Amino acid sequence: MIPTRDRLILALDVPTAKQARALVEDLGDTVTFYKIGLELFLSGAYFELADWLREREKRVFADLKLFDVPQTVASATAQLRRRDVDYVTVHGNDAILRAAVEAAEGALGILAVTVLTSLDRADMEDLGFRTDVSSVVLSRARRAEQIGCAGVIASGREAEPIRDAVRDEFRIVVPGIRAAAVAGSDDQKRTVDVEEAFRLGADHIVMGRPIRTAADPAAAAAEVQARIAEVF
Repeated sequence: MIPTRDRLILALDVPTAKQARALVEDLGDTVTFYKIGLELFLSGAYFELADWLREREKRVFADLKLFDVPQTVASATAQLRRRDVDYVTVHGNDAILRAAVEAAEGALGILAVTVLTSLDRADMEDLGFRTDVSSVVLSRARRAEQIGCAGVIASGREAEPIRDAVRDEFRIVVPGIRAAAVAGSDDQKRTVDVEEAFRLGADHIVMGRPIRTAADPAAAAAEVQARIAEVF
């Protein structure tokens, strides 16, 4: 069982921890789960922000997309395991994912990145993949479950076949969510809207710009939470 309000993850994709804290304070009780990624990691106050969020009883998703040789990823995961965060993203092959899972020791959920939502079939072909995106995503999701990952990051467009192929406890986290079904003029290509993501099998959705840039972010977040509540 996932608390309905925890199904929305707000992406704190802002330049500084000060801006992130201000946004969290503005949002108040409308958001309970936050993603902090590479931009804030390089700001120099990443772990202080994570601790600050936990002190306010917020859940934390470290979106670091760890990708390196297995031993290095294992060492990085072991370091993060000492922090009070819920999930970390790992990007790589089976050996890399397995190293992360083993180093997490069950204290940290490993979310395997399947295919970034900023990529479409043409981008995949540029990377040397001669198959459709959905096949790659489903294959990676199945392998991630077998290895022991807590879940995957995947587009809502691929959520349904993943949900049909994995156990209920395996989490599907869907980024690239837009307030409406039409994709925005940004770097996301494989997008869905709020209701569609959950109908297709998502456990959590990640939203950033549609809430952060709203005239009233708290009202925008509350509206999204209301839409999620109607689904569940």
